[in-house]
Amino acid sequence: MTILDIAPVTIGDYVMIGPNTLISTVNHPMNPAGRRKHLGIAKPVTIGNDVWIGGNVTILPSVNIGNNVVVAAGAVVTKDVPDNCVVGGVPARVIREIENDINE
Repeated sequence: MTILDIAPVTIGDYVMIGPNTLISTVNHPMNPAGRRKHLGIAKPVTIGNDVWIGGNVTILPSVNIGNNVVVAAGAVVTKDVPDNCVVGGVPARVIREIENDINE
């Protein structure tokens, strides 16, 4: 796992993260003048509780992953993920909902 963190990365409890996963809080300007100045844009990433992130997943800046989520192997997570679901694909999208069987 690699975490490129110039902004906070928050990881909840009972989270499993597969090999070769990249969590990045860093982005760069779209315009060439900003890139020539080596400007970086930092936005935090938050991962909830009871999350399973498969191998070779990429999580981009400003993403919030909810509780009880499964991220399929190879997914690229570009936007927020709601609670209680499976996401996968490039870009990741909700594939189906899953039950939350934890009573707390």
